[in-house]
Amino acid sequence: MAEAPMTRDDVAAMGAKVYALVRACPPGKVTTYGWLAAAIGQPKAARVVGWIMNKSPHAGQIPAQRVVNSKGELTGSWAFGQRGRMRALLEHEGITFNEAGRIDMKRFGWNPTTDLTEEGRDSIFSGANMSDLEPDDELMRLILDDPASPFRIKPEE
Repeated sequence: MAEAPMTRDDVAAMGAKVYALVRACPPGKVTTYGWLAAAIGQPKAARVVGWIMNKSPHAGQIPAQRVVNSKGELTGSWAFGQRGRMRALLEHEGITFNEAGRIDMKRFGWNPTTDLTEEGRDSIFSGANMSDLEPDDELMRLILDDPASPFRIKPEE
């Protein structure tokens, strides 16, 4: 029997956990889409975490600049309103970049699966705010229909 499709409430709950972890990422550290996905119990959902981050509230409520790809590259920098803003925010926190524009993940990486205990993650999740994310039609379409989504509704064969 197939699993039930993700609902807006399911996606809001996932987003709340993602945002709570991003808020917990210490200044001067960065985390990755994949690390966040693993920490919320969805290791195959790194792309979904990226889509959720793209919907993050503005005005500094979520320190989204602290989420980079697994290579230490700034893949979401276009979402910060101007070129170079994401990098400037990270540099202000003391993060440095190599000549290729990458962050040294061994030095600056924060992996909530290994850097927090299970109890620490649960404590962070208990403070997660379900109202942080109101999944819109575009996000739901991506989660339910995009071939890259682990939650994609597959047609019956």
